[in-house]
Amino acid sequence: MCAFVRPDPDSAVTFGDEPESASRSSADFLHQHQRVLVLTGAGLSTASGIPDYRDKDGVRRGRNPIQGPDFRKSEAVRRRYWARSMAGYPTLAGAAPNAGHRALAALEAAGRIHAIITQNVDGLHTAAGSRKLIELHGNIHGVLCLDCRRVHPRSEIQHWLVEANPSLVPTGPAGEVVPEARPDGDAEVELDEFQDFRLPYCGACGGTLQPDVIFFGDNIPPQRTADALQLADQADAVLVVGSSLMVFSGYRFAKLAAQTNKPIAAINLGKTRADDLIGLKVEASAVEVLPLLV
Repeated sequence: MCAFVRPDPDSAVTFGDEPESASRSSADFLHQHQRVLVLTGAGLSTASGIPDYRDKDGVRRGRNPIQGPDFRKSEAVRRRYWARSMAGYPTLAGAAPNAGHRALAALEAAGRIHAIITQNVDGLHTAAGSRKLIELHGNIHGVLCLDCRRVHPRSEIQHWLVEANPSLVPTGPAGEVVPEARPDGDAEVELDEFQDFRLPYCGACGGTLQPDVIFFGDNIPPQRTADALQLADQADAVLVVGSSLMVFSGYRFAKLAAQTNKPIAAINLGKTRADDLIGLKVEASAVEVLPLLV
């Protein structure tokens, strides 16, 4: 195994728009390390039709995200979320794993990667066949009752929302959803017309429903955090795929790897928060590079 020296910004190796040379360097990285932890972000799912959160400079697009405490204490905030979610969810529901997701599942099956931690809530890793997986921020396809803790399928809640609010389904002439969908399952819509929007409720107890994801301002469940940290401890290297790492819950794994002198590589278009920690950076699309590794 090659020795690793934590890079400075001028010593990191970066590959540009040549997928074949980039894949060779990435393949070398996988061959040199036996327990590679893969950390994925929204950039992996853009080829599946799900928008990214940030631009190539790591700047967040669109409006500020809803905060978890605000969602739970304010009916107006919940109405805003569910109205937008009704419009945006069909994009996520119709998304399928792309070549990058399938390649990671194949690499796991072949024993070339140890595990995956994803910041995505779209469920596409599971759909692609990945098994040793932690969905750090939850899964948008579940809806949690905050009172009885029952988890409902999001598809059932969507059916209820559309039936309860038929005049507010914003579709085009071909049935397509018009508003721009967001990566967390909602959409960019104006809410002046949604003041009479009917909120969903738990069919078991009548309680308040929240998507089974981690909102901004909320903490990741302790056991999930412990499981993820255990995978990070077991790993001998980290491969970042499609993530700017601007959110600390993802960046922490790069930081922990650097603190324990574990090599870090990245396949990502654009800037990351951990650029000064990354020894090998591939500036190319994950859906081009990852299949070549398989």
